[in-house]
Amino acid sequence: MESFAKSVKDGLSSKTKYLSSRYFYDDTGSQLFKQIMELDEYYLTQAEYEILSTQAGEIYSALEFQGGFNIVELGAGDGQKTIEFLRCLKEKNVDFTYIPIDISQEANDMLLSNVVSALGDIKVAPLTGDYFDMLGQLRQDEKPSMVLFLGSNIGNYTLEDASALLGEINKGMRKGDALLIGVDLKKNPHVIAKAYNDSKGVTRAFNLNLLKRINRELGGDFDLEKWDFYSTYNPRNGEVTSYLISLEEQEVTINELAQSFSFKKNELIYTELSRKYSEEELVELSSSNGFELVHFYKDKNAYFTDVLVVKR
Repeated sequence: MESFAKSVKDGLSSKTKYLSSRYFYDDTGSQLFKQIMELDEYYLTQAEYEILSTQAGEIYSALEFQGGFNIVELGAGDGQKTIEFLRCLKEKNVDFTYIPIDISQEANDMLLSNVVSALGDIKVAPLTGDYFDMLGQLRQDEKPSMVLFLGSNIGNYTLEDASALLGEINKGMRKGDALLIGVDLKKNPHVIAKAYNDSKGVTRAFNLNLLKRINRELGGDFDLEKWDFYSTYNPRNGEVTSYLISLEEQEVTINELAQSFSFKKNELIYTELSRKYSEEELVELSSSNGFELVHFYKDKNAYFTDVLVVKR
C-alpha cells in the first residue's frame, strides 16, 4: 500500500503527471487485461503463442546445448505461452529444468500450479526474488541456461532503459547461455494503433481502472465520468504512449495522501509506454550489450518476434 501511495503521490505531483503502469494489475485490471489479450485487434499474445507452440523444436535445436539445461523465465505471468513451449520440449524428451523467477511468491505459487496441472511431472524449481539476484545465484550451476523474457515486456522500457536491462541480464549469465526475448516489431501503424485503442473500449477501461484503484485503496474521489483515454503511436520512434485525459478543470482529493491535486481541462496523465522495434535496432541493442544474435522467430504475419541471442 505504501509503495502504491508513494508512486501515486510522486506521479500526480510531477509537472508532467503520470501513473506507473506497474499498478494496472489489481484483480480487476488483471481480468481486463485477459480480455484485451483475447481481442482480435490485440495481436501480440496470439502471435507469440503461435511462435512458441509451433517453433519450439527449431528454437531448441539452435541452442546447441549438450545434455540437460535450465530454462529460466523472468516474470512468467500465468505461464500459458511458456507452457506450450515446454510441452513441445517435453514431447521431444528434452532434459530441462524450468526455473521461473518472480518477485511475488503468490505469482510463483499460481504459476507452479498451472505448470504442474498442464504438464505433469516436469522438473520445476521456482525462485522468488529480484531477477538479477536470482540470475547471479544460478551462475553457479554448471548446466547452461536459456533465459526467457517474453510478452514484449522489453517494450515497456525506454530504449536507454531497455539497453541497461539487457546489460544487467547479461551479467547474470555465463558465456554461451541463451536469451529469448519477445519483441513487438514495427509494422503498419494502423495495426498497432488498433491494438492499443480497441473498438470495444476494453483498453480504455483498463486504463481508467487505475483511477478506480486509487479511489478504492487510497480513498480518492476521482469521478470517472470526467476522464477519458487516449493512445497514440509514433511510427518513427516506434513508441506507443497512453494517457488519461481530464475532460474539465477539476480537483481530486486522495485521503490516504492527505492531499488534493488540480487538473486543467485536457491535461494528461501518462500511463504507459509500449515500444516497437525494427530488426536492425534489435541487432544493435543485442550487440551493444554483449550478445550475438542467432535468429528471429516470427509469427505468420511477421508482426512479432521471439529473438534468440547468445552471450558472447
